[in-house]
This record gives sequence, C-alpha cells and structure tokens, in this order.
Amino acid sequence: MNNKVNYTVVGLIVLLGIISMLGFTYWMLKPAKSAQTQTYLIYFNESVLGLNLDAPVKYKGIKVGKVTRLRIDPHNSEQVEVTVEILKSTPIKADTVAKLTAQGITGLSYINLTEGSNNAPPLKVQEGQEYPVIKSAPSFFANVEQSLDSVSELLLLTLGRTNELLNEENQKQFSKFLKESAMVMAKIDKTLDEKTILHLQESAKNMEQITAQIDKSIPNINRLVDNSIVWENKINDSFVNIKETYVQMGKIMNNMAKSFLHVENNVEDATVQTLPILNSTMLEMQQTLINFNEVLNQYERSPSDILFKKEKVKRGPGEK
Repeated sequence: MNNKVNYTVVGLIVLLGIISMLGFTYWMLKPAKSAQTQTYLIYFNESVLGLNLDAPVKYKGIKVGKVTRLRIDPHNSEQVEVTVEILKSTPIKADTVAKLTAQGITGLSYINLTEGSNNAPPLKVQEGQEYPVIKSAPSFFANVEQSLDSVSELLLLTLGRTNELLNEENQKQFSKFLKESAMVMAKIDKTLDEKTILHLQESAKNMEQITAQIDKSIPNINRLVDNSIVWENKINDSFVNIKETYVQMGKIMNNMAKSFLHVENNVEDATVQTLPILNSTMLEMQQTLINFNEVLNQYERSPSDILFKKEKVKRGPGEK
C-alpha cells in the first residue's frame, strides 16, 4: 500500500478553498445594485431611433446611468416610455430635462440630462406614479424636422398661390398692363418735351416770386391789423362818449321833469340848479360830436390812413 501523499494536489485544493471563501465573503458583503441606483421614467413624444438598451445616460458629459427598458406608453400610444437607472449621487432636480442626443455619426443616441437650477428641489415621485418622471424636451433633430415641415408647408402654399396667380387669364392681364404702361410712358416722354420743361421751370420761378411777394406783404398785413385795432378803439371811445352824453341828458331830463313838477313853488331855484348842468352837458356833447366828425372826415379823406398811416398832416404857415 502506497502511503506517499501528493502535497502539490493538497496545496491546490487548499488554495482553491481559500479563494472560494474570499469570493463568497465579497459576494455577501457587496452592496446590492438597487442600493446604488434610482429608477426613473422618461416619456418622449418623438422617435427614439438609435436609442437601444444599455444606452448611456449622461449628466454634463459624465455617464451616470443606462437605459433598462424601451416600450410604447400603455396609456398613450403617441409616447415612448423609457426606463433608466441613474446613480443616486446624481443631482436630479425637479426642473431637470432629458434630451436625445446623437453620438457622432454612428447613428446611435444617448440620453443627455441638462442640469437643473441649484435652488430647485429634488425630483420626487408624484401621486399615482411608480417612479419619478423626468421631463423631456425635443431633440435638435426633432426641432430641425419640425422647422423643415413648416418650411415645406409654406413652400407648397407659396407655390400654389404662385400657380394661381400665374394662370393664363392673369398672364394676359399682366401683359396688357405692361403694354398700357409702355404707352403711358411713351406719351409722357412726348408731353415732357423741352418746351414743356421750360414752361414748368418758368412756372416754378413765378411761384417763387409770388411767395417772395407774399412774404413781403406779411408786415403790411400785420400793420393793417394793428391800425384796424387802433381805429376800432377810437370808434369805441366815441360811442362811449356819446353813450355817456345820452346818460347825462337822461339825468337832465329827469331833473327837469322833477323841476317842472315843483315849478310853481320853486321856479327860480330849479332854473339856477339846472342851467349849469345843462350847459356843461351840452358842451361835452358838442366836443364829442366834433371829435367823431374829425374821425369821419379823416376816413373820408384817406381811407388807407387807417390801415397804413400814409396821409401827411398839412401844417399851417410857420408850423414845423
């Protein structure tokens, strides 16, 4: 019986046992994946062509997670539901937005998270949701596609209207319009010969002369207005004096009436009191009538004197 022991085999068995124990210990102590990541949902209203399972999720260019599921939203067939696993250390805020971004020219896409504002609260699960939902925004290619669609619609509309505008009837009308315009221009060329242009120039010069004369006449017109105001003031003064004279005469007549009532008792006293007043009043009335007569005579001799003061006063012998 062979009692020799193969120590090499024993050593290998012991080494394998130690490695197995270390692996088991690491497996037991290793934290679960769910303890390191958080599940989020993202709903896209556009095509997710190029986005595959395990596609990266990046935050400021750093890979912070990956896509774990892609499916049509069971509640809205126009949306695509994307489930992602993101590290819990990533600051996902309430205003964080997810966008599809192309990876160069490979045709593959990844999800790019734009950072939220510093003061925004962390994103939390809302009532009725299984996982927090990150808002999505149209990608660059989606915006370009929408713009191209709008431009295409506008081009089609423009082409349609252009086609309607350039139909046979409108083309005939446009040709007729061009012919008539050419005829009008030819008539204008014939009308505006050298002689007509000279007449127009002379008319322009005459207009300039008339304008200059009007400018020169403006001071005379102002003087006319001023003289008219002065003449009106004189007439107003004359009428005021006449009015005052009639008022005085009215008072005299009243006094005379009172005096005649008592004529039997006090004839001499009434005569003495009334005659001076009557005499003074008649003198004032006479002077007023003389002034008014002078104004009228001056107007008859030279009506322009009221406007322009051109009449020269004739002086007597020896007067300067």
